[in-house]
Amino acid sequence: MGKALSKSQIASTLAEKVGITKKQATLFLDELAQLAYKQAKNTFTLPGLGKLVLVNRKARKGRNPATGEVIQIPAKRVVKFRVSKAAKEAILGSK
Repeated sequence: MGKALSKSQIASTLAEKVGITKKQATLFLDELAQLAYKQAKNTFTLPGLGKLVLVNRKARKGRNPATGEVIQIPAKRVVKFRVSKAAKEAILGSK
């Protein structure tokens, strides 16, 4: 398995493919991330990849792995990324 691409590598690949400078590609990635952060509460969709969604988790009981003691885990809001069907098929292949 290969190494994950760094932000710089992604920016340079995008710049080369689209025909813009690396600095513009980096700015685009930064602005896209900021927009995703602001819009996550309304669900933010990246076409062809998936969407960011806020999910409310219920309170539940858990177990401390070190002691085995039962503990109460409080309810909380979490951010999840749901991968689109198109992305799954492109990566895994269709059944």
